[in-house]
Amino acid sequence: MKKFRWQILTLGLALATVVGGVVAAPASGASGVTAAFTKTSDWGSGYEAKYTVSNSGGSALTSWTVEFTLPGGQSIASLWDGSYGANGQNITVRNTWNGSVPVGGSVSFGFTVKGSGGTPSGCKVNGGSCDGTGNPPTTTTTTTTSNPPLPGTGRGAPYLYLGWGNPQSATQVMSQTGVKWFTLAFVLSSGGCTPSWDGQRPLTGGADQQAINAIRAAGGDIVPSFGGWSGNKLGPNCSTPEALAGAYQQVINAYGLKAIDIDIENTDEFENTVVADRIITALRIVKQNNPGIQTIVTFGTSTTGPNFYGARLIDQAKALNANIDVFTIMPFDFNSSNIRQDTINAATGLKNKLKSTFGWSDAEAFKHVGISGMNGLSDHRELTTADDWTAIRDWSKSNGLGRLAFWSVNRDRGGCDGQVSASCSGIPQSELEFTKITAGF
Repeated sequence: MKKFRWQILTLGLALATVVGGVVAAPASGASGVTAAFTKTSDWGSGYEAKYTVSNSGGSALTSWTVEFTLPGGQSIASLWDGSYGANGQNITVRNTWNGSVPVGGSVSFGFTVKGSGGTPSGCKVNGGSCDGTGNPPTTTTTTTTSNPPLPGTGRGAPYLYLGWGNPQSATQVMSQTGVKWFTLAFVLSSGGCTPSWDGQRPLTGGADQQAINAIRAAGGDIVPSFGGWSGNKLGPNCSTPEALAGAYQQVINAYGLKAIDIDIENTDEFENTVVADRIITALRIVKQNNPGIQTIVTFGTSTTGPNFYGARLIDQAKALNANIDVFTIMPFDFNSSNIRQDTINAATGLKNKLKSTFGWSDAEAFKHVGISGMNGLSDHRELTTADDWTAIRDWSKSNGLGRLAFWSVNRDRGGCDGQVSASCSGIPQSELEFTKITAGF
């Protein structure tokens, strides 16, 4: 699969569409530390929300703890940018990477809740009232969304590769298309079990971190993709699941991530059962150590669904209790004669496999299905037009899929008709046309 893959590497994942209301700012407590609740979306059977911890006191915070009580029948489904414990309906959230809050600064953590009804009560921050009175913050009415977000992220995040293909400014892409999240490729091994961008650029202090900071400042976020078709990957280089989980954790800690994408390809990972099991086991460890983080695995497919290795990956995820959130197929370079129909057929085949393996309903299984296509001409010269991608997006929305991505933003421009290129799609198209379509997911 994907011979052009080191020039046209891999695909992927998902992203967050945030909707909703805001809350009245809380009164400042005696300590000068407050925590304000905001519900960002509500779909009837659950909602997404966040608490923002603000420091207007006389000295910087080095840590924080927020406590609140959920109404009866509600429970935390996922939580990010913090670690939490539950004692019945009482929830305690402590900082992870974001414990430092300077005077005048603020940090936040987000979460999703299962169950309908009211909003949290009894909020305390660092032992004191969140608003100075002991009363719970009040929310305004929120806009609802038809599909609940999956843990940690939203649902549409095209791939952007900063090391290749004349990458665009991520923030300009955001302003021109409305897309908020990107899947950033690729985290590889810089030697042994040490992660770095492209196997050569540092995790922190370089161009990649600058881009991530800019994306977040513009209201977006990123999901890093580990692996791909080519290069020196962490899966074969880390000798144990624990070591591999540690490599993933370095990247999670570097950016305070809400999700990671593991792009399992080629004979060194996808078709190597020892390495594939190592990856799945490492992801189980990551889930245990990072409550609320979303884990995604991305892999190739046949036109009717997962092949032998894809099916085995799903079976092992169940056997090893890995709790993978989204299984994403790459429907290209798979001998397609009709990308639109073959993509739908392959995704339906994946849904059926997840349904039979995990005992899920159709609707639940679709929530764990992702599609990561290839805009324009694929490495095998399969054709995905903007109309095809729109139809795939609309089908994915109507069936409640968990993720939509494509390879890649770098290629989302015309100017090289008939060519398979790293920096354009090979078909006539308007600038960033596929990204704009994906933003509508």
